Amino acid sequence: MTMSNTGGRRRPPTIHDVAREAGVSRGTVSRVLNGGHYVSPAAQEAVNAAIRRTGYVVNRHARSLITGRSDSVGFLLTEPQERFFEDPNFNVLLRGCTHALAAHDVPLLLMLAGTEDERRRITRYITAGHVDGVLLVSSHSGDPVAEELREAGVPLVACGKPIGMGSKVSYVAADDRDGARDMVRHLLSLGRRRIGMVTGPLDTPGGVERLAGYREVLAEAGVEADDRLIASGDYSRASGEAGAVRLLERAPDVDAVFVASDLMAQGVLAALHKAGRRVPEDVSVGGFDDSLAATAATPALTTIRQPWDRISAEMVRVLLAQIGGEDPAAVILPTELIRRESA
Repeated sequence: MTMSNTGGRRRPPTIHDVAREAGVSRGTVSRVLNGGHYVSPAAQEAVNAAIRRTGYVVNRHARSLITGRSDSVGFLLTEPQERFFEDPNFNVLLRGCTHALAAHDVPLLLMLAGTEDERRRITRYITAGHVDGVLLVSSHSGDPVAEELREAGVPLVACGKPIGMGSKVSYVAADDRDGARDMVRHLLSLGRRRIGMVTGPLDTPGGVERLAGYREVLAEAGVEADDRLIASGDYSRASGEAGAVRLLERAPDVDAVFVASDLMAQGVLAALHKAGRRVPEDVSVGGFDDSLAATAATPALTTIRQPWDRISAEMVRVLLAQIGGEDPAAVILPTELIRRESA
């Protein structure tokens, strides 16, 4: 840390200190800090070493005035705020994206917009340039946020393919349909034939794709895909329990349930327990996500693992590339069947 000339008080090192320490011009240091264009490898190495020695920290506000960028990224969840605290997947994804961005020295701003008014305010904030890009974590069909941000030219990457957006928006997703197929095939392999399903919201990509995978495998196996065996949920534990109650009322002979999220599957297990059904002896239960809810359940859930670390890393990679001027991209990652006690 550099000493000031008044009273021996320490002052933060400046870009001039870095230039003097590295033996280069202030302009060379500035170019290194703004991407290293037109800087020789030797000069770049000298500047980076000088930054480490002096402890220089970039003044982001000053740099943003020059570059027109905020040097920050938004993590936007368009769900009610309580869902962020209830669903463990959101926290895992937030932690992964924060870690991936830290490697690029880019801070992440958490934005919760569960109501129409909140979405309007957040959209205004984003399009005013307060963040360089957005990681959109939940997208429902009919939700205008993704389309408004795209039309405003804001770099955007969605978690899951936004319904109706086609190739207009970058996205990273687990292979929801293939994961659902793996789970239903597993339940069939156990000799189950009256396989029910509690779906996710059918205005979300995961909800649609997991239901499609369920229907496809039953059709392949020649097993009746009875609509009485399908109940809708919203990924909350309460909706899983309510969905299981409906299934038991409409199809009391159900012998397996595929649940579109682990959190909902906890609710299904609770409903089955209250009804006196043993898991897995009477009813096998399979979840989706391999979240903390899967291992906290009793019995522990057989589930489909989403590769959350890879999803978050790819979302950050695709977003930073788009901020740098690249075209939208789509990444689909494989899932994995994880066998535990429930099925």
